[in-house]
Amino acid sequence: MDFKLTKEEQLIQKAAKEFAEKMLDPIAEEIDRTNEVSPEIIKGLGELGMFGIPLPGEYGGGEAGHLSYVMALEQLSKSCPGICMIISVNTIGLSVINAFGTSEQKKKYLPEGITGQKILSFAFTEPGTGSDPKQLSTTVTKEGNYYVLNGTKRFITNAGYEGPMVVIAKEADTGKASAFILDKFCEGYSLSEPWNKIGVHGGLLYDVYFDNVRIPEENMLGKSGDGFWILKIAMVYGKLGLAALFLGLSLAAYEEGLNYAKQKTHRGEPIASKFQQVQLAIADMAMKYDASKWYTYHFAYAVDHYKDPMLLLKEAAFTKLFVVETAVDIARISMGIHGSYGLMKDYKIARIWNDVIFGPQVEGTVNVLKVLGAGVILNS
Repeated sequence: MDFKLTKEEQLIQKAAKEFAEKMLDPIAEEIDRTNEVSPEIIKGLGELGMFGIPLPGEYGGGEAGHLSYVMALEQLSKSCPGICMIISVNTIGLSVINAFGTSEQKKKYLPEGITGQKILSFAFTEPGTGSDPKQLSTTVTKEGNYYVLNGTKRFITNAGYEGPMVVIAKEADTGKASAFILDKFCEGYSLSEPWNKIGVHGGLLYDVYFDNVRIPEENMLGKSGDGFWILKIAMVYGKLGLAALFLGLSLAAYEEGLNYAKQKTHRGEPIASKFQQVQLAIADMAMKYDASKWYTYHFAYAVDHYKDPMLLLKEAAFTKLFVVETAVDIARISMGIHGSYGLMKDYKIARIWNDVIFGPQVEGTVNVLKVLGAGVILNS
């Protein structure tokens, strides 16, 4: 097996790294404090092609594959994971429209989403049912050439940006779950205040309220009843972006611990060279990061090459689990190297800690994902 990166992959990784260091590192603390990302940053990411790396060239995408995509997100997330969240959820919307959309839907929605002129959302989770696909309460009712949407979705990323939203809702007359594309801020669309989450700031989460939102029938994505299948494919893309996000945080935590150990002295000697327990901690972080990196890179390869969607769901579940839990481990070890200083907001590791503990609770909890993966194994 050839682990060598192509020239294109290296260039994309380098471009993301340089953007992160030049544009994000200087303002990362501000984004963490204000929970806001400026339009200039979104514009810069669009001009660099970060919103369309794996998407088809005919719509303006980079057509560079999902390995290039996760390597770029890793570098961006190392500086600011909220940026990675915005790109990841935008890519979910783009990817499901590309996979299930008509040629008209693709021509209408993909180009502006790929350039970052419009930012896509994906809405499934609900307040009363969480992410249980069998308990959808958001409904659509057919009225002539329209579907009328009513209900509430919870924890929806990118809902405050202009652009399309893919919504999974239950058809009132058939009970089937179907997917629809609507334009955010249409009549009947409204938002809560952003949730005050503990980490991954800049990637805002909202509750979204639909009050008799009228969706043209041609905006159904796929066929009637395809909603759960579209959701499963969205899960694959979502967990790929999430794995890249927490891989970037793992790298950030590792580098913070390593740099601190080299710079912090005890009686004139760096603690990295003086104390064996610090050396062991550095080795642990390095091993864990490498394991997460290859797990994530393999998952990206699988998205580009595997044909069996159930195998992809297993890869998605297990990769997400491993990478986010390992990110917490690496951050914990790095905090230990910092000692009391790790508790101070003056040090980046404190911000990283708040970001990494966000991971195990989103996009499926530990036991849910283990059961999902085991189900695929047992039925194969």
